[in-house]
Amino acid sequence: MILEMKVPSPGESITEVEIAQWLVADGDYVEKDQAIAEVDSDKATLELPAEVSGTITLQAEEGDAVAVGAIVCLIDTEGKGTNSTKEKVDFEPEATVDKSPLTQAPKTETSYATQTPSPAAKKIMNEKGIDTSDLKGTGRGGRITKNDAVNAIPSMGSKPEWGDREQKRSKLSMLRRRVAERLVDAKNETAMLTTFNEVDMDAVFKVRNKHKDDFLKKHGVKLGFMSFFTKAVVRALKLYPDVNSMMDGDYKISYDYCDISVAVSGPKGLMVPVVRNAELLSFSGIEQEIGHLAIKAREGKITVDDMTGGTFTISNGGVFGSMLSTPIINPPQSGILGMHNIVQRPIAIDGEVVIRPMMYLALSYDHRIIDGRESVGFLVSIKESLENPIELLMDDNPKKAFEL
Repeated sequence: MILEMKVPSPGESITEVEIAQWLVADGDYVEKDQAIAEVDSDKATLELPAEVSGTITLQAEEGDAVAVGAIVCLIDTEGKGTNSTKEKVDFEPEATVDKSPLTQAPKTETSYATQTPSPAAKKIMNEKGIDTSDLKGTGRGGRITKNDAVNAIPSMGSKPEWGDREQKRSKLSMLRRRVAERLVDAKNETAMLTTFNEVDMDAVFKVRNKHKDDFLKKHGVKLGFMSFFTKAVVRALKLYPDVNSMMDGDYKISYDYCDISVAVSGPKGLMVPVVRNAELLSFSGIEQEIGHLAIKAREGKITVDDMTGGTFTISNGGVFGSMLSTPIINPPQSGILGMHNIVQRPIAIDGEVVIRPMMYLALSYDHRIIDGRESVGFLVSIKESLENPIELLMDDNPKKAFEL
């Protein structure tokens, strides 16, 4: 029996995905639930698991855009091959198989013996004036793919005396292209402005160093800075609710909850999962949730639902050594807080110069909905919370706040 595997829907409103990488080769024997491919949507990179065990025949190339519901591979459940001793096997699709060029697999390897380019590749090669003999195909059986043609550089005579000067051209993932579009939209469609302040992190360091060992022993996670900042942001959002609002045409949408988006770095680039109802979470709850989301991002298991929504964003460029930046709003949100590195710097306190761990803060906001008074007050509120965490974030009882 031959099973047709179709592209599942990764989430609402997503109609197309891109084959980012095949994790198996044509003709491999795959086990049920084994990850066979990574697919990119405009919101996340997801793994595609095999629905049954059997020998697989690929129906799409890496880089192909395929519609949700389209056939991407066939699995012969009677196949007994192994990855180490596999042979190429061709299957005649059943009558229900989509015969479109996107999903139709080549019937034999021999059709590629002369490096026949795909139709899309042939069009690009004709435009560039590149002959078939000038290219080595990377597709199945040596076929010249669209990416081969796109990356090919037409001959321009003899090589220069200074030797090889290679260039590499690679297509951005669908996720990365979507992120790029959103960032440009944020710059073009919002009245974005950034205000700055600095915070003395000495008080946070002291309370954290005093309780971090007990916190780790009790909750199984480290007491980091993100829980302090998240708590400070939640307090500021309650004091300045316009920052927790969004524009919708001629209307303003305000939220009575705080879904905090936290920018994290993953193997596929920047991702922004959401800590839901942060106003209801304790310090340990925040640290556990952020840790859980960060692990999912690093392992490529983050889902569209994990990154949907969010009313305000926190971005920590300080972990990479950033001293100061102007973060870009994460649309349709109206504000984003940028954290930066902590540096021992001399500052004046009560007329004396002392050395303190200082951090620059940046708040980028949409001036259409947030006025200067609210933006400055919001950032000052965060500064006050971090410089007086026991009083303003812990009700003068750190052990109770940390659940120790």
